[in-house]
Amino acid sequence: MDLTQLEMFNAVAQTGSITQAAQIVHRVPSNLTTRIRQLEADLGVELFIRESQRLRLSPAGHSFLRYSQQILALVDEARMVVAGDEPQGLFSLGALESTAAVRIPETLARYNQRYPKIQFDLATGPSGTMIDGVMEGTLSAAFVDGPVMHPGLEGMPVYQEEMMIVAASGHPQITRASEVNGTSIYAFRANCSYRRHFESWFQADHATPGRIHEMESYHGMLACVIAGAGLALMPRSMLESMPGHHQVEAWPLGEKWRWLTTWLVWRRGAKSRQLEAFIALLDETVA
Repeated sequence: MDLTQLEMFNAVAQTGSITQAAQIVHRVPSNLTTRIRQLEADLGVELFIRESQRLRLSPAGHSFLRYSQQILALVDEARMVVAGDEPQGLFSLGALESTAAVRIPETLARYNQRYPKIQFDLATGPSGTMIDGVMEGTLSAAFVDGPVMHPGLEGMPVYQEEMMIVAASGHPQITRASEVNGTSIYAFRANCSYRRHFESWFQADHATPGRIHEMESYHGMLACVIAGAGLALMPRSMLESMPGHHQVEAWPLGEKWRWLTTWLVWRRGAKSRQLEAFIALLDETVA
């Protein structure tokens, strides 16, 4: 097994096609086919499930892909260290929508200015999706609701978020879930940690929300709340950043539920130079 085989494997995993992968690595398709077969023979497993003209990763292939990506990333980092260059290459960051919108724009601007050789990419989504991206190697790091106890991850706490229950203008103050038992709520998909937090708040008071409307954005949630169609839960920092926040009532959840901590997480043992530079800059900004 050599680096060329790993690059070929990654290209095929990315495209699902020997022909397309060959264009990426600048080799003829027959050479890729031979080298991938050699790699599978060396490992003693089939890395791909072959279906007509398409290839998709086998379970073993999915596992091997994570290590392959880490090996190639470490090789690139070693080359940069030996060459004495400033950090460069791809840095893919994931973040909760509220974190991306409110907390990190200044840090990202300074990061791009300080390290122009780094190719920066940002993806947003719920915590579950972001953690999956980090574990699969498609994200270098991600901001998620923590603490994260996954054995394959390392991380650090960054932001404290005050969680607010948001209701239509004129709604009586909400102090506990039983007061709004059966009321419709607006939230992200089921893998959103804030949604799970909201549902747990109801359950702890032996109450249940009514219909759960899945939304794609906080702005959409706020519009529905303003219209009087239900309740939403969101960080105070996010709520106060949006036009229309003066048109609703909002109260912090009870003390046990009031605060959530946003963490930055990355794969255990995979702290690249790009990530180290980002963490250093994050420490400056947050401090």
